Amino acid sequence: MLTKYRPVTLLCHRKMSFCLGILLLFFGHIKGQEFFFSGNQVKQSMPFKSIKNLIVIPIFINGKGPYDFILDTGVGPMIVTDPSIIDDLDFSMLRKIKVTGLGVETVEAFVSQNINASIGRAKIEHIPTAILKEDLFNLSGHLGIKVYGLIGFNFFNSFMVDVRYSENRIIFSYPYSKIKYRGKKVPIEIENLKPFITADVQIQDSGLFRGKFLMDTGASHAVSMEMINGGEVPIPEKRIKANLGMSISGQIDGFIARVHQVSIGDQVFTDVVAGFPDYKTIADKVDLSKRNGNLGADLLRKFDIQFNYQQKFIYLKPNKYARLPFEHDMVGMVVYLDQQQFKRFLIGEIDENSPAEKAGLCVRDEIIGVNFKPVDGYTLNDLTELFKSSNTRNVILEVFRDDRVFYVVVKLEKRI
Repeated sequence: MLTKYRPVTLLCHRKMSFCLGILLLFFGHIKGQEFFFSGNQVKQSMPFKSIKNLIVIPIFINGKGPYDFILDTGVGPMIVTDPSIIDDLDFSMLRKIKVTGLGVETVEAFVSQNINASIGRAKIEHIPTAILKEDLFNLSGHLGIKVYGLIGFNFFNSFMVDVRYSENRIIFSYPYSKIKYRGKKVPIEIENLKPFITADVQIQDSGLFRGKFLMDTGASHAVSMEMINGGEVPIPEKRIKANLGMSISGQIDGFIARVHQVSIGDQVFTDVVAGFPDYKTIADKVDLSKRNGNLGADLLRKFDIQFNYQQKFIYLKPNKYARLPFEHDMVGMVVYLDQQQFKRFLIGEIDENSPAEKAGLCVRDEIIGVNFKPVDGYTLNDLTELFKSSNTRNVILEVFRDDRVFYVVVKLEKRI
């Protein structure tokens, strides 16, 4: 069984991840495959796109590309989420498997160890890869650019990876090369090909508790609270209902609220926006005995982070984002790009009693203008930032519905 749950305030709430289980049966000893430089090179620097807090980098597959992938500490084998890549490449020796969640839904996927990849001038041969037959999670639509998948462990385990969120740049070098580390050294654990860190959390007025958290650069939220003291996490009274993610077997419901304090390394953050997934639902999908939650990119981006998987430590250096407050969407709706007509901005979900609902917006409305400017002048990232920009701010949307065009004024509201 391949079950995956990833808390999402990710990609506007759509992302999938795999537990390793059956994949390891197909891929064998996954740790054997590593990226390498040709010749005497030991280091490279390259820019990345930052979209909804996520790191998007170009990858060449079997010499073709580039294809945009998310650089994601939360995945093990490389995952191809957009099956159109299969039409572009001459994959051989693909083995078909059935991927099932906890429900009745079954999805076809392919696994392969016959794929070569390169990131910059670093290459890997026979990288373990899972390829979904259907793009169930619409990563491209929710990010606004064509995204083909996710890559994680094989890259991070091959190099010391310096993620400079402050510069939208990664610098990767062999762990044994001469490296200048910056900031606070913090130990990590590598389990199931993923990094875990200890953090102190104070949810409300109660005392701090020390927990174990997955470091997840592929989730755009700040924090997901999943378990405390072997059971359900108490949720603050001021909260809003939310769709927090997707698993193969369906939607993960829960709440968004603020926790009083999160401490990581020697840095303390207050009033942190956190997700509280329904405990019973995720306890059936995830082994919560091994973690208390998940730290996502909205928190991680406040540091420049140097990952050293092989020696099991990171260095954390607070950057220009460290003092920025944590903010949540103030409009209460999900906007995505129609993949058939890629520049159509459509409304996918609307929260109950949200500013979007109060303004009369509906699911499947098309946004064709924002503040009297054509929507072509905006990216999805622009709209995400606009919709959490300022409490009580008015945003004027030009909307197309049922063959007519009209204007809607949405007053942003800080709901938590």
